[in-house]
Amino acid sequence: MTDLRRKPVVLIVRDGWGQNPDPQWDKANAIVQADTPVADELMQKYPNVLIHTSGEDVGLPEGVMGNSEVGHQNIGAGRIVDQEVMRITRAIREGSFFENKVVNAAVDHVKETGGTLHLLGLMSDGRVHSDITHADAFIRVAKDAGLGHDRLAIHAITDGRDTSPTGGAAFVDSVQQKCQELGAGHIASVIGRFYAMDRDFRWDRVQQAYDMLTKGTEKTADSAVDAIRDYYDNPTEPSRSGDEFITATTIPYNGKPSLIGPGDAVVFMNYRGDRPRELTKAFVLDDDVWSQIQGGGFDRGEKIDNLYFATMAGYETGLPVNVIFEKPPKMPNILGEYVSKLGLKQFRCAETEKYPHVTFFFNDYRDEPFDGQNNEMAQSPRDVSTYDQKPEMSAPEVTQIVLKEIESGRSDMIIVNYANGDMVGHTGNLDAAVKAVETVDDGVGQLVKATLAKGGSLVVTADHGNCEQMTNPETGGPHTAHTTFDVPLIVVDPDSVGKSLREGGRLADIAPTVLALMGLEKPADMTGESLVDVN
Repeated sequence: MTDLRRKPVVLIVRDGWGQNPDPQWDKANAIVQADTPVADELMQKYPNVLIHTSGEDVGLPEGVMGNSEVGHQNIGAGRIVDQEVMRITRAIREGSFFENKVVNAAVDHVKETGGTLHLLGLMSDGRVHSDITHADAFIRVAKDAGLGHDRLAIHAITDGRDTSPTGGAAFVDSVQQKCQELGAGHIASVIGRFYAMDRDFRWDRVQQAYDMLTKGTEKTADSAVDAIRDYYDNPTEPSRSGDEFITATTIPYNGKPSLIGPGDAVVFMNYRGDRPRELTKAFVLDDDVWSQIQGGGFDRGEKIDNLYFATMAGYETGLPVNVIFEKPPKMPNILGEYVSKLGLKQFRCAETEKYPHVTFFFNDYRDEPFDGQNNEMAQSPRDVSTYDQKPEMSAPEVTQIVLKEIESGRSDMIIVNYANGDMVGHTGNLDAAVKAVETVDDGVGQLVKATLAKGGSLVVTADHGNCEQMTNPETGGPHTAHTTFDVPLIVVDPDSVGKSLREGGRLADIAPTVLALMGLEKPADMTGESLVDVN
């Protein structure tokens, strides 16, 4: 049996909890405005440091904000992980994208059937789920294939979470301009990501996107820009006033809707897997599988015949789609695997919104848990449409689950995520974000007390920032996106009191730090370095 320095070692990810370096924004900083006695005491008593969570430090382009998927993958890997956006952009720049077999097969399919090529995706420069510049490459593909304006239909999903809530009109206008410039493609529909990119089995939302794409909508507009601006003027309710909530709108081309049907090809250009899955499944699952879908699905009718469906990246193992950019080989000796190989027990917990992050993404896109890994999920609230209406979310349930696990003494390593700072931060509601932060602080306090009582240690940190900047510095309106600010990392370890942590760290250094607290050497594959010296 491996002799451990501390048991358990608990890693707490306070999702979206960054440190805003500019005091002029203190009034818009939910963390500063909140009452956080636990965080205050931990920062005063235990060694802490700021770590990097964005740009090249996490495998993203310089200056690009981090996100939960990227963050948890980097944390779990113990090394910087090059992200899909880098590989895809490089392939486009170097030209190999235009020779991609799946891209060309989609074009060949519609040439053979006489059908339409449909480009579906989040049209923004947030670069969390997609990159709008990739749409330009597909328009160029359509032009080179001679599809013209009529046979490339672009279905724009608007953002407003990873970008300004009112940036959508400019984004779709840039796509429309590229269509005019290259002589190919038209925008056929617009819908907010609230509907098209659900990930919590709210199938009533997904159905609105599916029906728009396959049947059209009563609501129409002369252009995508008109559709978006009309929604700004007439939101469905005051709390749903931005791009995220744009209602399904058909943009007729030559007087007719451009619908997805038999003989067509669809390319879903999102490269992050968690949010496109549900809508993708509605198109690609056979009728017998669809009828058994988790959460009940919706009445989609029969599966569309002879539809070629491609996705920019792999969204889920076993999903019957054509993948343009397959995932690279699994990384060896990531944190979960390494701990498992040593015969140790580990436990993962989060609520629904972040459960894939502490399991699937943390394990480098592995669906199955490692030997000795147990997971438990708390259901995120289903009785609210946005989490500012219930800023505590399911944090109390997460806390109780983890307290029970700590008390049991079963696990050597525990990974827990509190979603509130990020999910409520995305709403742009400062008062709600303050309550979210206070809820998380209370939960962290309970876990710290229980862990120390068991002789364990903790690492308290975040995957990226969000709720520390709730006002957009440029517009003065709500800020709903992540930030590029550093995040605090606190080592709550009795033997480390009075010590200093290494400066200049990044998410890749968290796994080696956890292993050091456990008294374990890091594997050679982990290029991150421990932030704490336990000797």
